[in-house]
Amino acid sequence: QVQLVESGGGLVQAGGSLRLSCAASGRGFSSYAMGWFRQAPGKEREFVAGISWSGVNTYYADSVNGRFTISRDNAKNTVYLLMNSLKPEDTAVYYCAGSTSWAGRTYSFYSLPRSYDYWGQGTQVTVSS
Repeated sequence: QVQLVESGGGLVQAGGSLRLSCAASGRGFSSYAMGWFRQAPGKEREFVAGISWSGVNTYYADSVNGRFTISRDNAKNTVYLLMNSLKPEDTAVYYCAGSTSWAGRTYSFYSLPRSYDYWGQGTQVTVSS
């Protein structure tokens, strides 16, 4: 069983930066596809970014492409989300997720919540204008 714990959220002014971390416990992290999702009040959970097990392939939602960077350190069992040029519309609870599936690892795969087996508890990011 894998547990995911996010950290690094907080309150930041528009234009600022935050780096989220997601620490995984348990075996197998280095073989998992990982993703970040977010959910704002009254909205559905939406895909933010995904990264392959090796870190070579990354995927981003259009709304964050060019501003956010996903990365991972398999030696530390951790995945990161560096968020630059933050906007008020980035305000949400951010969740990391892990997938054990090796089937169809495309953008579509990474962007769907049902592709993932494990989820963290979330960390709040609030961007003030």
